[in-house]
Amino acid sequence: MNPSNTHNQRIAKMTFASVYPMYLVKVEKKGRTKEELHEVIAWLTGYDNKNIQELIEEKVTFETFFQNASLNPNANLITGVICGYRVEEIEDPLTQQVRYLDKLVDELAKGRKMEKILRGS
Repeated sequence: MNPSNTHNQRIAKMTFASVYPMYLVKVEKKGRTKEELHEVIAWLTGYDNKNIQELIEEKVTFETFFQNASLNPNANLITGVICGYRVEEIEDPLTQQVRYLDKLVDELAKGRKMEKILRGS
């Protein structure tokens, strides 16, 4: 899947701080916790709670967010459809990483067991 370059640029320039509250509302509405959300973010990116808070306060773009992340080596095990795209077929690396995060948040909100979300690690 190859979304347009404009789409990829829009995602790159979005701030993590603008999306994070939506992630939090989505998971809490389904009975999951902020701690679980942070666990998922930490698994994918290597960021701890302090890092996450700093990134929100600094209003970093997703481009910066993922440039400075230590992407989990098992991230490529994240598959499925999110926002109409198969995450494993997205060609732009940054867009794919953002969609990995979206997919993990979606799985958390849907009540999937944490060990399944974290791909057995």
